[in-house]
Amino acid sequence: MSTPATSAADLLVRAEVAWGEGDGESAMAWFGRAAELAEAAGEHDRWVAAVLGLARGQAYNLTPGLLAVRLHAAYEASSDPGQRIRLAAALARCWAYANAPDRARPFASTALGLAEEQGDPALLADALDATLATHWGPDELAGRRAWALRLDDSAAHLADPDARLQAHLWSLTVAWEVLDLPRMHRAMRAVEQLAEESPRAEFFAASRRLPLELLRGRHDLTAGLVARAEAAAQDAVIPDAWAVLHEMRGYAAFFAGDVDGCAAEAVSFEEFGVEYGVVTVRAEAVMIWMGAERPDKVTEMLRVFTADLLDELPRDSDWLLVLQCVLEGAVHVGDAELAERVVTLLAPYAGRSVVNAGAVQWHGVTDDTLGRAFALLGDQESAERHRAAAIATYERIGAAWWRDRLLAHAPAAPITDVPVVHLHPQPGGLWLVGREGATFVLPHMKGLDHLHALVRQPDTEIRSATLVGEVVDQGGIEVLDEESVRFLRRRVADIERELEVHDLPDLRAERDAVVDHLHRATGMAGRRRTTGSHDERARVAVRKAIVAALAKVAETDPWLGRHLHDRVHTGIACRYETDPDRPVRWVLG
Repeated sequence: MSTPATSAADLLVRAEVAWGEGDGESAMAWFGRAAELAEAAGEHDRWVAAVLGLARGQAYNLTPGLLAVRLHAAYEASSDPGQRIRLAAALARCWAYANAPDRARPFASTALGLAEEQGDPALLADALDATLATHWGPDELAGRRAWALRLDDSAAHLADPDARLQAHLWSLTVAWEVLDLPRMHRAMRAVEQLAEESPRAEFFAASRRLPLELLRGRHDLTAGLVARAEAAAQDAVIPDAWAVLHEMRGYAAFFAGDVDGCAAEAVSFEEFGVEYGVVTVRAEAVMIWMGAERPDKVTEMLRVFTADLLDELPRDSDWLLVLQCVLEGAVHVGDAELAERVVTLLAPYAGRSVVNAGAVQWHGVTDDTLGRAFALLGDQESAERHRAAAIATYERIGAAWWRDRLLAHAPAAPITDVPVVHLHPQPGGLWLVGREGATFVLPHMKGLDHLHALVRQPDTEIRSATLVGEVVDQGGIEVLDEESVRFLRRRVADIERELEVHDLPDLRAERDAVVDHLHRATGMAGRRRTTGSHDERARVAVRKAIVAALAKVAETDPWLGRHLHDRVHTGIACRYETDPDRPVRWVLG
């Protein structure tokens, strides 16, 4: 900052130039001064532009200070819908990044409502990003999946690379949350393609590639990825670059078994977590001190996690992460009292994938820590159940490091002749589905409700009208709605890609079944058909819901998808037909 400027307009230009050159400190100073001058001069549009510029520089996990005050003042003074959307979205992110989701959500709701009225894809993308950031808790995964798809659609044709980058990062994050490997790799590739035109995207391409390579055990690539991220951080303003780089170095050392590397990084984790009171970073310090083989420091970091603190943790993006790290530490040092407190909170979320916000790092699945914690507490039956589930998940996704660590901790559970299959709801609108030892999580779907009802009363006919409940008498309805058609077509495309790699009979059968259903539902010309009578509407509604649910089940467990496809019969009356030669024991909650 050299020559003084006399107008907000000039300062805004300087701020944007500094931002584009990767000089975040100067950019924030110019934006701040521009906001002061514009507000004093009554230059409303420039005032709004300046405070929105300041919002770009907010770091994660820290209190926002005056930023929230400035954003709210501009928001209250604005009547233009576009400005109110941008400011409300910025306020939502401001409080979400400060771990205050309850304060953030009303602003996100306002932004999304206004954006849907305006119909501007750029505004809608901004509002959806804010909505996702404010609904990042453990009970909101189903909503995140839907919003991430909408954001991907809204941002697809936007010229702004940052808007497209946010959409790709949300796709990647949600894919990690549900451990959808094909979608993880597609989203990662999209970020890397964007890096060819954006230095900022290059930072995310390098940093988000790291957990994928650690998952594969490619420790030889970590140093190069850290170097790429460091170089990109010099060319673009990344408010959290320093924190992400510490994460990259710390976890690269942790997974490589580099004791000295962990010891060097653990100090930074501890100092930041303690000085700024950031519970999440303190919990991660537990992990890095574990890698440094310092149980004394692990115990020291765990002391603050009292029952009251754990109960009062914000249920945001960091909730599962904090509990996972704390439980790792408690098991590591044999603190049964703390482990019992955490297990009480974490057990309802069995089968969940634990992701550090924005796919910065992956922390395994909750079944892993729960299995080891139950063993510590002497509950061997629960320990074996969760351990088997975690090992099966790790084997499915190729997480060899995680699998081998867990196998070394204790033997796997014995295999039974009769498969035990879960099909029941969990907290947050989610369902736990799949064979014992290989369960997975799905969002709530009507088809899962129908399958649950049929399996609960095997070999018994239940009318479709009973399954769907009261049916409003109305004109013809579509056999498949637009969202279902899009979903099933995406599934066909996914299967085709998988078949190029692995030509499996189950995949071919699933593809043929989905294609056949699409053909019958849309007709030769691709137009969605409609149906009329009361019973017929119920039949169609139940069938399309069950087909959609079976497609999702078969994505992860082709055996279970095929079993239900063969044994569930739909029509005016529906039934689940048991197979006496191949019995299944259902866990229905």
